[in-house]
Amino acid sequence: MKAIAALLLMLNYLSVSHGCTCTEGPQQFPAVQIDAGQGNVVMTDINNYAYFLIGSQWYKMGSLTLKHVSVGPAGIWGVDLDENVVYKYVAGSFVYAYGENLEQVDAGGDGQVVGVTHHSTIHCLKSTIASAHREQSTLSWTTLPGLLMYFSCSTKYGCWGVNSGQNIYFTKVTPSTCGFSGWIQVDGLAVMVEIGTDGSVFVVNRGGEVFQRQGIDSSTPQGTSWTKIPMPSRINHVSYDRGNLWVVTDYGTILKCLC
Repeated sequence: MKAIAALLLMLNYLSVSHGCTCTEGPQQFPAVQIDAGQGNVVMTDINNYAYFLIGSQWYKMGSLTLKHVSVGPAGIWGVDLDENVVYKYVAGSFVYAYGENLEQVDAGGDGQVVGVTHHSTIHCLKSTIASAHREQSTLSWTTLPGLLMYFSCSTKYGCWGVNSGQNIYFTKVTPSTCGFSGWIQVDGLAVMVEIGTDGSVFVVNRGGEVFQRQGIDSSTPQGTSWTKIPMPSRINHVSYDRGNLWVVTDYGTILKCLC
């Protein structure tokens, strides 16, 4: 508890040249992973339960244990803790989405769902299939070339991923067909990357540092440079939506940063 108190006392120092100001967010301590999209926020805690944020209160989403949960235009999707089974949250409960067992899943694209397996293979679920999924069934996933350990898409500009060597890559994936434009390697090293609905890109490196990609536009969707966002502690996970950067520290504390 002393460590948490010390961390929160440091929040006053987060407003610097990059223009982000962080405060303590709604807590479900200790948090492990967080995801935001279309004004919604979900998270998993150390017990691998999923939660949905309403106002300033976290509400538990059933008793299913999940290692990763994501929210976006494709809805809420998660990955089971024990067997890496994929689920979609439908009408108040998680339903099976058989076809691929994933380690990490992302629902932030323009209706498509993407993810990676324990063996780093990359998979995409077409937007028409993702939107229609309502009950337990086996879905047809498209395998994309390459190997990644984390993959995230946006409704704007494209998708980003990182591999086991911490290399960062950019690509475009067509939502309706899962068509793939090829990989463009981007400078820098990271262990995770998350993209906001507006195309904003944030990464966390092995040292727990957070960086935002600059210079992203329609002509240069991979951007031009990285800007470090100072944080009071090592960071485990981030997600960005509608001007808010949601952060999980290595203490398991949630920060909400206005950027």
